[in-house]
Amino acid sequence: MRALVFDGELRVDEEYPEPQPGPGEALVRVTLAGICNTDLEITRGYMGFRGVLGHEFVGVVEQASDPAWIGRRVVGEINCACGVCVTCRAGRPTHCPNRTTIGIAGHDGVIAECAVLPLENLHEVPEAVSDREAVFVEPLAAALEITEQAHVRPTERVIVLGDGKLGLLTAQVLALTGCDLLVLGRHERKLGILGRRGIPTLQVHDELDLAAAGVAAADLVVECTGRPEGLAMARRLVRPRGRLVLKSTLHAESPLNLTMVVVDEITVIGSRCGPFAPALRLLALKLVDVESLIDSEYPLSESLAAFRRAIAPGALKVLISG
Repeated sequence: MRALVFDGELRVDEEYPEPQPGPGEALVRVTLAGICNTDLEITRGYMGFRGVLGHEFVGVVEQASDPAWIGRRVVGEINCACGVCVTCRAGRPTHCPNRTTIGIAGHDGVIAECAVLPLENLHEVPEAVSDREAVFVEPLAAALEITEQAHVRPTERVIVLGDGKLGLLTAQVLALTGCDLLVLGRHERKLGILGRRGIPTLQVHDELDLAAAGVAAADLVVECTGRPEGLAMARRLVRPRGRLVLKSTLHAESPLNLTMVVVDEITVIGSRCGPFAPALRLLALKLVDVESLIDSEYPLSESLAAFRRAIAPGALKVLISG
């Protein structure tokens, strides 16, 4: 089959072996996949991954150990847990020490004609959700994980730092809580997506811009910049005894003054994967706009061009069709 492979260099392999589903697994014909910032970081050395890239997708089940799944349109969670360890039995499968992660660690990804996933990872896509919407389920679920981890009160002041794909999704999710929300970013066009939905935004590039704008410290700051310096800026935006949620995954060191984290008694929350079912509901109810986040779409044969577009300044979500 055709697949986008990273083995130290990025290439399209026209004859990559088609995966075969085992017990409890399904073979999914991938209809549409998305390029995530994590995919870009992998090509820079993140996680030391080798294999088929990609973890955001929608597709149709072609083979399955449970025939009831065959023919269903699905999305899939990315963590493949062992199901038997202490962590899994405690109900924390996304942190299973034996897990593989689709397209990121130990498990081939979905930028290919086909992919294999555990049946327990699959979620059927409602008819009300298009393929172009469904491909956003995984990052939208990651945005929803913030509200799973931190109770966001309508009375709280919240800042989202970063106007990339995840930042735009996170802002839309947090806006549903009724909080006093402000999104800080660098790109007028991207911030305009939120502005059209009535979400307050401010274009800033550095600390001088922040100072000139008089941005007040927030109860909760969510760091979605995807940049090493974003963490330090996010920390400075949190009030004493406030909360800082970290969403960026980077193949880089991030400087942070831990002394002031202690002095100001900041709660730091790492936030990764989230719940798929609520993400599908938000899309079905049209409570989150993802169509505006789509930058471009390429066929699988032009995956290298798709990656070049994805790393271009200002690019949003680049899709690859099977």
